[in-house]
Formats: sequence, structure tokens, C-alpha cells
Amino acid sequence: MIAVDARVFEAAQAGDPGALEQVLRQLQPDIRRYARRQCHRSSAVEDVVQEALIVLYRRVGTLRDPLALAAWMLRMVTRLCMLPVLRLMRGTEALSERHEAEHLARVPPDELRIDLVRALESLPEIYREVILLRDMEQLTIGEVADRLGITREAAKSRIQRGRALMREYLAGSRRG
Repeated sequence: MIAVDARVFEAAQAGDPGALEQVLRQLQPDIRRYARRQCHRSSAVEDVVQEALIVLYRRVGTLRDPLALAAWMLRMVTRLCMLPVLRLMRGTEALSERHEAEHLARVPPDELRIDLVRALESLPEIYREVILLRDMEQLTIGEVADRLGITREAAKSRIQRGRALMREYLAGSRRG
């Protein structure tokens, strides 16, 4: 499973577009096979595969060892298959009101996924970017700050504000 020629991988890491395309093409079937086993909804498999390939495309230069690629990809696919609400709300404050929790428990997962995507799309780019880096790519606060060229405090503030805006959006979509 998930194996890539070391020379091709190194060329992809160095920025060779042909090598990167070859790595992505080689990994796609294995990623799809693993996503089929991990995702509870078959309709999410293609989205997970595409998102995993996008993350690999963006982060291939940061991977240190081609032998660690398989474990990294499998962890990423597993995370992408989880319900977005679990990823987005991980480590955040508890829901402020009991009726919010009761409502979310009754919402079908597919609807919740659509609401979360819409909430993300509604965010200004400055907040969407930190939410995606922190909650989807699982970067630490320091890594988010470094990636964006901002302080740790600014990263924390943007994450907190972005999550608050998402909660407001979700609360408003429930009422309307």
C-alpha cells in the first residue's frame, strides 16, 4: 500500500511539477481504497480523496521521510472522514446553551456537514484560513502563526473569532 519511489518523491518535494503529479497519481488509488474503509458515507469518499490530495500537494515539501508518507496519509484520511463538527469544535468551549446541543444531536450528519461548509464559506478569508489550518490540517498554534507570518497571539485570536463567527452562523441558520 501507499509507496512512492524515493527519487520521484524527492523531486516532488523540490518542486518538480511532473514528479508531484506522478506522486499524486500513484497515491490516489490507495487513498481512495482507504477512504472507502474509513468514511461512513460513501458519498464523502471522493471529497475526502480530493481533499487529501490537495493537502499532500500543499505540504509535500514539509514531509521529511517518504517512508512516513503512508502513515501520514492514513491519519489524514481518517481525520477527513470524521464528522466536521468534531474537528471544528475540538478543543473549543462547550456549547453555550443546552438547546444548541439538543438541536445538533437531532440534525442528520449530512445536513450538519452542509451547514458547516456554508459556515466556513461565510467566514472572511482571514478567519477561514486559520480555521482550516488549525482544525482541518491539524497544525499547532505555532505552526499556524508561522505559516501566516503572524504572532501566536494573533493566531489564537483569529481562531477564537472564526469559531465564534461559525457558531453565530450556525445558530442563525437554525432559526431561519
